[in-house]
Amino acid sequence: ILMLDAALERLHASDERQARVVELCYFGGLTYPEIADLLGISEATVDRDLRHARAWLRRELTGS
Repeated sequence: ILMLDAALERLHASDERQARVVELCYFGGLTYPEIADLLGISEATVDRDLRHARAWLRRELTGS
């Protein structure tokens, strides 16, 4: 959990919106439409941000 928290902090420094989308989806339990409305972005952007953030976090956590 500490590694995930540290990786999320690095993501926040790299791309604040992607980190916020991850937090709202996985820790806040919000849906794509709710996240899009809250952040003023499209659902497609929410989806794209989550896909990129998951890939980025996977690389950070696995070292590959």
